Amino acid sequence: MRVLSVLLSAASLLAEAPAETKGREILNQSLAALGGPKFMAMLDRTETGRMYTFYREQLNGLAHARLYTLYTAAKEPGALGQRERQSIGKDKEDYAYLFMEEEGTQLTFRGARPFPAGQYDRYRETTLRNIFYILRMRTREPGLIVEFKENGTFDNNPVEVVEITDTANRSVRVSFHRTTHLPIRQVFQRRDPESKRLIEEAAVYNKYRETNGVMWPWSIVRYRDGDRIFELYSSSVVINNPKLDRNQFEPGNAKRLSPE
Repeated sequence: MRVLSVLLSAASLLAEAPAETKGREILNQSLAALGGPKFMAMLDRTETGRMYTFYREQLNGLAHARLYTLYTAAKEPGALGQRERQSIGKDKEDYAYLFMEEEGTQLTFRGARPFPAGQYDRYRETTLRNIFYILRMRTREPGLIVEFKENGTFDNNPVEVVEITDTANRSVRVSFHRTTHLPIRQVFQRRDPESKRLIEEAAVYNKYRETNGVMWPWSIVRYRDGDRIFELYSSSVVINNPKLDRNQFEPGNAKRLSPE
C-alpha cells in the first residue's frame, strides 16, 4: 500500500508538471509578444480616448478621458505597485479619480474626497488580477501558480487558456491568442461583500498597436455577469513619457473632504 501510494503521488506530480510548464511557457510567449524587455521597462503609460459606462447594457455615461499609469514597487506580495489617475474632460480636466497604493480619492474643484467604502477595494482586487499588471509586476512573485487549462476559441480566435493563482487564492483565467500570443480575454470571480454572491468580472482586449516597442490594446471592454459595463477606445497611447508630471499621482495641496 505504501509503494502504491508513492507511485500514485509520483504520477500525480508528473501529470501536474506539464500543465504548469506549459502555462509558464505561454506566459513567457505573451510577455515576448508584448515587447519583452521593453514591456518590462515600461515605467508609465498615458492612454487618451473616449470612455463609456453602461448600466444594464444601456449607455450611462460618455467622457473624454486620459488614463495615467505609474508603476512603483509593491511593498509585499498582494500589495499594489502602481498609481493611476483617471482624468475626465475634453480640453481640460473637469475632475479626476486618483488610485494610489493604499487608497483612492476623487478630485474636484472642491477638493479631495476619499472613495466610498468598497470602491477602492474593488479597484485593488481587479488590478491584482489584471493580466498586464501580472505580466509587468507579478510573474516572479513567490507562490504564483500558472497552469495551462485548455485549447479553445473565443470570438472565432484560437486561444490557449491559462489560469493564474496567487497565495491569497486570487485566480484569473486568461485566453491568449494561439498565433499572436497576445491576451484577448480574461475572466475571474469575486464575492460581493454585502450579498456574498459570486460576481463574474471579464475583460476583452483588442486593436493592439505598437508604441515604443510595446504592444498595447487600444480597445478595452469590461463585463460584469455578462453585461457590458465599461469601454475604452484610445486615440493615442504614450509609453515612458519624459514630460509626465509625477506629482499628479498625489492629492497635493487639495482640500481634504470627508467621505460621502
